[in-house]
Amino acid sequence: MQHKKVILLAGVALGVVGANPVAAQSTSSGAELTGNQITVTARRQNESLSDVPASVTVLTGADLEAKGIVTTEQAIAATPGVTIVSNAAQVGDAQINIRGVNGARDAENNVALVVDGILKTNTAAVNQYQGALQQFEILKGPQGAYYGRGATAGVIVMTTKKPSDRLEAEGRAYWATQDSKLLEGSISGPLGGNTGFVLFGQYRATDGFYTNTGPDPRTRGKTIDQYEGWGLGGRLVSEPTDRLSLDVKFRYNKIEAAALNYNAAFEMPDFASALGIPEYYQDVNTARFEWQRNVPSIDTLRTIEASLKADYAFDGAKLTTWVSFSDIDETFYADTTAASFGRFNGQDACIASTAALYDAGVVLAPPLYLAPTPGGSTLGAYSPTACDGIQVTLRDQRDISAEIRLASDTGGPLQWSVGAYYLHINRHYATALNEDDGGPVNSNLYNAPGTPNQTSQLFNDRFKTNVYAGFGSLEWSPTRALTLSGALRFDREERTVTPLVPDVLDPITGASINPGYEVGTLEFQKRAYEQLQPKVTLRYEFTPDINVYLDYGVGFKAGGFNSQGSAALIDTYYNDLLGSNLAIDDDYKKEVSHALEAGFKIGLANGDVQINGAVYRNIVEDMQFFEFYTGTFGILRVVSNIDKVRLMGAELGVVWKVAPGFTLDAGGNVLDSKIITNSVRPNTEGNKSPYSADYTLNVGASVIQPVSDRVDFTFLADYLLTGPTWFHVVQDQQRRTIFDVFYPGLGTADYSQTRRDAYGIVNLRAGLKGEGWHLTGFVNNFFKKRYLEEVIPAPEFGGAFLTPGALRQIGVEAGFSF
Repeated sequence: MQHKKVILLAGVALGVVGANPVAAQSTSSGAELTGNQITVTARRQNESLSDVPASVTVLTGADLEAKGIVTTEQAIAATPGVTIVSNAAQVGDAQINIRGVNGARDAENNVALVVDGILKTNTAAVNQYQGALQQFEILKGPQGAYYGRGATAGVIVMTTKKPSDRLEAEGRAYWATQDSKLLEGSISGPLGGNTGFVLFGQYRATDGFYTNTGPDPRTRGKTIDQYEGWGLGGRLVSEPTDRLSLDVKFRYNKIEAAALNYNAAFEMPDFASALGIPEYYQDVNTARFEWQRNVPSIDTLRTIEASLKADYAFDGAKLTTWVSFSDIDETFYADTTAASFGRFNGQDACIASTAALYDAGVVLAPPLYLAPTPGGSTLGAYSPTACDGIQVTLRDQRDISAEIRLASDTGGPLQWSVGAYYLHINRHYATALNEDDGGPVNSNLYNAPGTPNQTSQLFNDRFKTNVYAGFGSLEWSPTRALTLSGALRFDREERTVTPLVPDVLDPITGASINPGYEVGTLEFQKRAYEQLQPKVTLRYEFTPDINVYLDYGVGFKAGGFNSQGSAALIDTYYNDLLGSNLAIDDDYKKEVSHALEAGFKIGLANGDVQINGAVYRNIVEDMQFFEFYTGTFGILRVVSNIDKVRLMGAELGVVWKVAPGFTLDAGGNVLDSKIITNSVRPNTEGNKSPYSADYTLNVGASVIQPVSDRVDFTFLADYLLTGPTWFHVVQDQQRRTIFDVFYPGLGTADYSQTRRDAYGIVNLRAGLKGEGWHLTGFVNNFFKKRYLEEVIPAPEFGGAFLTPGALRQIGVEAGFSF
């Protein structure tokens, strides 16, 4: 039956789109585009896109400009089989899903990010401005043998601008609705003595699409999804000798945005029926969004990065070594969820704010209800009262990494490489639930009893990691048509956690400030995770325009630690109280994937038609999965493991250069996923992999036609379709909730309505382009399609937390280069 499914998927899927054919040119990044051939570095070597034995999507500099791509999210949206959830919880957060392999908040990357040959080691770097981008590549499937940690789902390779041999400047700016604006530019040139420089910078801001309508003057009329960020950096490339080249980079970013952009939806049909209030049982796709928060949502992220890369050419071999430093600090505070269970009901600020809002005639969106007292109200999460409390989250991480690699540099039939890698991570992660006393908000993690915003709950730990790895590869071409390649990497990750929570009592509940102290003490812990990651590939070229490949690879993502006290809290408030039988631990296991892929690449009509296809099967063991818990205890974020998940699917993509200046492309992915074993929640076995769309489809058309000798008319239309998506392992099922303790017989939740429906987005761009300039009008989400960015069910809470997607945006962009 599984083989029949693969055959069926291969027959109906539309998938990977490589890139639109472009005219012959050379980019300053070094990527060579000749005719319809594009050079990529997806396997850590320069090779033609048509020769790479893997599914690779490439956006060249021309594609990036034509599509108006500014962010990583936009680039990923142009890639079938890949989806992303970004900036929903916090600005440094990005959940990338490739072929059903999903990342997990608070864990490591599942997609390796490589910028100019250097591996980024912090998940918060994925959606940041990296510089003057010249090429964007996504290589799908486990790539740990070549790229190491975090490549269980694939690799994102970015190439930025190198110095040119003459002074050059380029930039662009746009203004759009929602007071959205962009200023971006770079200048590069020689400094003499075989040395050149690049300086780059970007400013981007938007008010967002959604407004807070609450009565508090601190938040009334302000948007809840705002963003403002700027970044600058430089690059210095020097060739002191014919054999040696040096590449030095520096980057600084600062972002201030919103956080926790959620509304809560209830999923309790018995409540809805008994009370006659249908909003207690909501289809998440039709849920009404209304924000009435009284606490400003402020998320600040600051990044400092620097790196040095050196290449030395021996006779027949090339030595590459680099060292990188990264320091990314993020802190946010926002309204939270404690009013749902009355944690602060006895506090003066909660009582006074509820009474004042009731006297003022404030009305809450159903099924919520405002009465004169907190106890008589149904406040839900993120209310306009002071009863919710304040969530403060800190995520600071400092990394130092280095790599050395020696690779053959000949044109012979045998190619090889060998190398070693080291990484040190120092990470401070903490989440506090503080009282909202109605006054100014601070971002302190701990406030002593009796002080403003006194702390009621605290998770606070320091995590340190040392990574050691060795790797090597061989590639052999015994004939012109046949190529065999293999790679092997061994990783060892040594991790420790040191608790930083003081052993004090919560002034609100009288219990320990961290539930771990209720069952013992919080102690220093350490774990080590090891994995051998092989990769074997066979490629056969029938003709220069027709080749097939078969690929097998193992992916690895190390385990780690949840905030200490997580297991004790789950046992106390769910397993003992509700009989939930949740197997949550204070640490989570490593994730290992075994993927097999078969594909083909065909060029027809002298390269004017490109067809790419693949079928794949992936078994993921101990897939890491993020869950959010809330209740009378406060809030908790944990990573758990899904024991075994099976993923299989197919992709097919076609790019057709219909006529000079007119190109059509279509591509998509069909995915069949299944949870085979899940000891954390055994009754979810047979469900789909979370965060995994059933299918994706991209269809596009581009037109470039002259209107005079010096000016061209440009037009681009893209249709992006994302299929139905479950975001949790609990899907078409019921769960007993905390509400059942207070209202016996009514507190069972039904999560069958928490699947995100399929949605399609149409983006249009049209304008004029001349030598060294362009002027373009654009409309994103032309039909103003309403859709959900993310759904986070909290099964034992009785609801889900929803983030809406971006609405229509209209703007104009101008660019120049000389």
